Amino acid sequence: MQAPVIMGVINVTPDSFSDGGLFLEARAAVEHGRRLVEEGATILDIGGESTRPGSDPIPAEKELERVMPVVEGLAGGGARLSIDTTKSAVARAALDAGATIVNDVSAFRFDPELPAVVAESGADCCLMHMLGKPRTMQDDPRYDDVVSEVKAFLEERLSFATDEGVHEERVWLDPGIGFGKTVEHNLELLRRLDEIVAIGRPVVIGTSRKSFLGKLAGGRGQTDRVPGTIATNVLALERGATIFRVHDVAQNADALNVAAATFRLDVGPGA
Repeated sequence: MQAPVIMGVINVTPDSFSDGGLFLEARAAVEHGRRLVEEGATILDIGGESTRPGSDPIPAEKELERVMPVVEGLAGGGARLSIDTTKSAVARAALDAGATIVNDVSAFRFDPELPAVVAESGADCCLMHMLGKPRTMQDDPRYDDVVSEVKAFLEERLSFATDEGVHEERVWLDPGIGFGKTVEHNLELLRRLDEIVAIGRPVVIGTSRKSFLGKLAGGRGQTDRVPGTIATNVLALERGATIFRVHDVAQNADALNVAAATFRLDVGPGA
């Protein structure tokens, strides 16, 4: 079992579900990123297009306009940079500017050129399960067995990525909590997360502030879902998850490092 890695979220968008508009201005986003590093993030995930339920895609030009000043401002600042995008043009520019990870919620399904960009750059990539597209993913999602189906999807996408020239050791997998799932689906994925971990690649968990946590906690708002986020992340750590994508870095870093110590992991400052 590996020590937990914290991926801090930087949404350079006006409409992300939790913090849309807070960091749309590049200077604010860069300052926020530096603060997240001080709080314990070793990866910063920078995104310029909202993928909240019901959202529509934006042109690559607009996405580049939002994210590139932030990538350039944070490059060399003590954390690895991840570009959260489905577009090859955005990924290529961000990688050229210092990013070393591509976080693709479509798992290489939306842009046929993106696998080649990742392969040629030698970047790591995160491939996530999503049912359909953000605009429609929460319209009555159904599965016969959500864990088995998500696992099969991720295995297929891993195979596709390697066939496209991406080295297997560069691929991380994300079961896509909240992306085309009901509360029950999310809980089942967390309960049986070890089945996803068994694929053999690092597993990324992104439960931070999501709506199912609010529902489980009696309707709590987005910024009041930190305890629920921590609970799911500690559970996921115990089941073998490695990377935790969060908005509230300090609280999650503390909780995960304490939990990791009880599992006799080798942890320390910045782990």
